[in-house]
Order: sequence, then C-alpha cells, then structure tokens
Amino acid sequence: MINWNNLDTLNAYKKLLSLKGQVNLSQALSASRVKEYQTPMAAGLAYNYAAKEVNEQILSVLAELSAEQQLIEKYQALLDGEVINTGENRKVLHQLSRGQAGKDVFFQGKNLRDFYAGEQKKIADFAASVHSGKIVGSKGDRFASVVQIGIGGSDLGPRAMYLALEQWAQASGKKKMEARFISNVDPDDAVAVASSVELAKTLFILVSKSGTTQETLANELFVKDLLKKAGLDPSKHMIAVTSETSPLANNPGYLASFYMDDFIGGRYSSCSAVGGAVLSLAFGPETFAAFLDGAHAADKSALESDIRKNPALLDALIGVYERNVLGYPSTAILPYSQALSRFPAHLQQADMESNGKQVNRRGEAVRYATGPVIFGEPGTNGQHSFFQLLHQGTDIVPLQFIGFQESQAGADVVVEGSTSQKKLCANLSAQIVAFACGKQDTNPNKNFPGGRPSSLIWGKKLTPEALGALLAHFENKIMFQGFVWNLNSFDQEGVQLGKVLTKKVLSGDMDPALKAYAEIFGL
Repeated sequence: MINWNNLDTLNAYKKLLSLKGQVNLSQALSASRVKEYQTPMAAGLAYNYAAKEVNEQILSVLAELSAEQQLIEKYQALLDGEVINTGENRKVLHQLSRGQAGKDVFFQGKNLRDFYAGEQKKIADFAASVHSGKIVGSKGDRFASVVQIGIGGSDLGPRAMYLALEQWAQASGKKKMEARFISNVDPDDAVAVASSVELAKTLFILVSKSGTTQETLANELFVKDLLKKAGLDPSKHMIAVTSETSPLANNPGYLASFYMDDFIGGRYSSCSAVGGAVLSLAFGPETFAAFLDGAHAADKSALESDIRKNPALLDALIGVYERNVLGYPSTAILPYSQALSRFPAHLQQADMESNGKQVNRRGEAVRYATGPVIFGEPGTNGQHSFFQLLHQGTDIVPLQFIGFQESQAGADVVVEGSTSQKKLCANLSAQIVAFACGKQDTNPNKNFPGGRPSSLIWGKKLTPEALGALLAHFENKIMFQGFVWNLNSFDQEGVQLGKVLTKKVLSGDMDPALKAYAEIFGL
C-alpha cells in the first residue's frame, strides 16, 4: 500500500535536519572524492556529486527518506497507469511515449502504448514522404523548412531539443530541414520567423492539445494570412498536433493531424507527437527514435532502489536536502555546451510549473519549502554575466553543470596551445573547484568564500541518445522531488488565472484596477 505523506511527517526528514552543516566543501573536495562520488547514467553519461555538501551519513539518511516516502513504488505506480495527477484526475504517461518498462496501460479500451507508438509511426511515414518529395507545397515545391507554432510546452521543449541536435545533425549528414519556432503572440515574433523562410517551401506545425489555445490560434491566423497573400493554399502547408477531440482533428484545413492526449502534460511532451513531428521532419525519424531510446534507458535506471545507482533519484534527494535543510532557494542550470542554449529555459518550465506549489496532493497547505527557482545560461557566457553573484553574493545557489569532452561539429582551432573545446572544459573544471573551495585574500573584494555546491553531468558528446537521457533525467528528478514534497507535479493551475483575466480585458468586462492597466495600452 502506498502512503502519500507530507515531508515534515517523515522520521528520515527529522534526522536530516540534525545533519545540517556537516560538510565543509573546501576541505572535503579531493581527487578521491571526485572519483568516488559519481554514478553512471544512461547513454554513456555520468552524474558527479563530489562538490555537493553530502557525506556517507547524509547519503544514508537520504536513502532512508527515499524508502520511507516510497519513491520507487510511487514511480512504478505512475508507470503502471494509476491516477497520479490528482488535480485533474488523470494518469501521467509521458514515459509511455518512449516505450516505458512495465505493463500495458489502457484507457476506455484503448492500449495507450500502442496509441503512442502508432502516432510515432504515422509521423515517421509522413516525414519520409516529405523528405522524398512525395508531399510538396501548393505550388509543387519540396519543403525545405518547418515552423512549429505553439506556446509553453509546445515550444520550449521541442525548441530546446532541436537546437541541441542541430549542429550534431549538420555534422552527421542527418539534417533534413531547417526548423523555426513561433510562440509569442507578439506579432514581431511571427513576422521575424516568416521573413527568415521561403513560404512556398515551408511546412507549418500547429500544436494545440485543445485546439483553442489563444496565442497559438492567433499566430496560426497570422501565418495563414501571410500564406494567402503569397498566393499559397494554407491547407497544403500546415499540419496539426492536437487531441482526437479537438476541432483541429481530421480537419481538411491541414495536410495531416497527429495526436496526443491529456495524460501527457505540455512540459513533458517533447517525446510525444509535440516534439516528434518537428524533430522527425528536421533530422529524420531515426534520429527521433534514437532520442527516445536514450530517454527510455534513463527511465529504466530510475527504477533502481539503491540511490547510489539511480542518478535521477540521487539528484532529486540531494536537491531536497539543499532546499529543505540547507535552505537554498534557487538552482542554476549551467550547460557548457552551446547546443543546450535553451535547455535551462525548458527546465524552468518543467521544474517550476511542476513543483511550484504550496498545497499537497490533497489540497492542504504545506509548511515547508517546495520547488526552487530555476535559471541558467550556457558557459562560458554565464561566467561573464551572473557568476559574480554566484561566487561572492550573499545567497548560496546550488549549481548543476553539464559538459562534454567533444564538440558536436568536430571543427576546432588551436589557440595558445589548446583547442577551443579544451578551453571550454578547462573553464568548467575550474569553476567547479572555484565555487567549492573559494580563495582567501586579505583584500575583501578579492576574497571568495567558497562553499558553493555543484554537480556535474558529463559525457563524451551530445548525441540524440545522450540528449534523450539528459531530458529524462531531469523529468524524473522533478517527479521524485514532487513525490518527496507530496505535491501533484502534473497540473498547472497557476497559469490559468492570467488567462481568465486576459479574456476579461479583451471582452471589456474589467474591474477598475484591471481597466486602469488595460487603458495604458489603449485597450
């Protein structure tokens, strides 16, 4: 039997509180610790936590916390199709879209494993027809570009994944089409994207589960108007990714429709048709399949009960210790890889929309901190931006570094005795030690206190399999932390109020304060 208990009722949590401050990073960090405090991940990646403020005793109690809160059992229940999203009374099945381990999941007589696999096959066949020239634009032109129209999870994840693989695909001869993304309802976004492609050779993907998303439909109409003005038939240049019950389903206004359902939230949808359509068109179905394989391998490793062999679980538990025992309010995601330039933005939504909650699964107020603020930028740019605060500011911000031994492009140049890639990795290595150990100086402006904890996820090269494993690692970390905090990590009521008030502004039904702000913009 699974029990859904608040964190502050657990015996292991009370033990953790007594262990605060046991580890002095500047003294603890050593070569042997760097080698010992590391666990393998899927797809050849590794998770290193040597620069975290944990020791054997703390890790032992974290293992007790995992067992007491039944984290693996809850994950298995999710995989088996139990209703985990209590706020919306839904299953949570994004792992199923990449071939989850475990039994088949049914809903209203439909085998959902077969449904997701079938949509992937339909997308693969469609992409092959586009690449071969069997499907062409309204003037007979072969498609050279694809533009995804979506917002939130329909944009952030797929955009981050596309950018992460674009250089790899170019170097590997796998790039089939250029991809662009329109998300902001600001017309400047759509104009900028549309002007960067040749409309006659461009296929647009409209992504809206409900088929009624305000910003997405506004951008769709904007694009359709541009197509018509260019003498093109929009129905020959658009496909839809939606639910089977939406007005976009089986609509003659689209070349094809591909389906998702309510069991996969937007921020977890990169492995579904939401990410599958654009990634399969841009890089080929086999590349998307490899991406799913990496994610599936990470999902399987997340079932390991030994926290030292389960990187997503270990990362989650250390994060809970930092948030609830050490009191750190933020976490910085720092990929030393330009390919992952939008990965922190995706994780902002994935984490903060999931665990930015103040009530538990039963709607009761919790009395402890929950999800941290997530932010980040790629290195080395971040070093010349906000690292000043991270090194010498009054708040301690835990850091999650990501790095690779090799670049995706393979092209490099030797400058002052080393390549650019070696310089990148040297900077990453230096930052970890600088944050942990600091530097004593008689000049207060040059004194670095150290004691800034970090982890490192690293691998040889960012490939589709590695990217899938990296994505699933963080999705599973977020899930485990939500379980620890006894939250429903799979609804997002916090985004709804603004939508309601926006409709009031546009309809003219406003209270005085709202009207005063609207009048600033002439509404």
